[in-house]
Amino acid sequence: MRSLHSVTPDRAGERLDRFLVAQSEGQALSRTRLKALIESGYVRIDGARATEPSLCVRAGQVVSLEVPPVADPLPRGEAIALDIVYEDAHLLVIDKPAGLVVHPAAGHDSGTLVNALIAHCGESLSGIGGVRRPGIVHRLDKDTSGLLVVAKSDAAHQGLARLFADHGRTLQLDREYLAFCWCVPDRASGSVVASLGRHSRDRERFAVVAASKGRHAVTHWRIVEAYGAEASLLACRLETGRTHQIRVHMAHIGHALLGDRVYGSGFKSKAARLSAPAQQALAGLSRQALHAAVLGFAHPVTGEPLRFESALPPDLEALRDALAGPTVGASR
Repeated sequence: MRSLHSVTPDRAGERLDRFLVAQSEGQALSRTRLKALIESGYVRIDGARATEPSLCVRAGQVVSLEVPPVADPLPRGEAIALDIVYEDAHLLVIDKPAGLVVHPAAGHDSGTLVNALIAHCGESLSGIGGVRRPGIVHRLDKDTSGLLVVAKSDAAHQGLARLFADHGRTLQLDREYLAFCWCVPDRASGSVVASLGRHSRDRERFAVVAASKGRHAVTHWRIVEAYGAEASLLACRLETGRTHQIRVHMAHIGHALLGDRVYGSGFKSKAARLSAPAQQALAGLSRQALHAAVLGFAHPVTGEPLRFESALPPDLEALRDALAGPTVGASR
């Protein structure tokens, strides 16, 4: 598909990629995709190929844009069952089970959520980035369960990307996680404000670091239930969305997540203070006890307010029931 756009005086001096974003609103092409099209030679100015997105256009010039057919997806779709909470032409919300990797990566090149979404959506997926694929705008760790929204169209991808980049500061976004943590905080609610960065010795882990060396991160928490003095259920709301944020922040304040083998290894001895049923439920838990329970946002295309809730999955419900029973051992 080819289109022509004349540069009017009020647009003179604008970057080429920004000019085309404004001219291509009806096509819902993201700036990222337009930048890729420019760099790949699909844009001409007065007949001459223009491959620099930062090039400034001049009044009177004619910019032509050719949008090639959407390519087949890579990776390929796979028939993997999905728990779909909501779906329309622009997006879908799924309840992700623990153990499902969101995006293909080293060691996980198949069997991921993206593989499942490509198979489920088929031709309904838009050409996000020039490839027919779902738009992943936020992720959950492999072993974290719960709600996750995915874009099916370029228009939704753009809107959701802005929403999650904003983290609810000026746009409507509500994310609440349920986390089973060691010990009980000494007050009903609080906030953790601590920058996060790569661990100095283990690059696969994250840690609280100096503000100058990491990314600003804020987690708000409140106690939902306390199980003696040994464990508690916290509701955590994200003001920022950093990798492993809740897991690192809770460990940082002395309340690491139950079952977290990466950030909670220092709390192993506390398991002996739990009741026998709770110890058994914890031993059978093959992941960190974290669940994305609430997701609310304004629809990126229609503006309709959407809010979804997900109940605890069976493994965490079993842990909750066991913790709520009688506890034994010394107090904190």
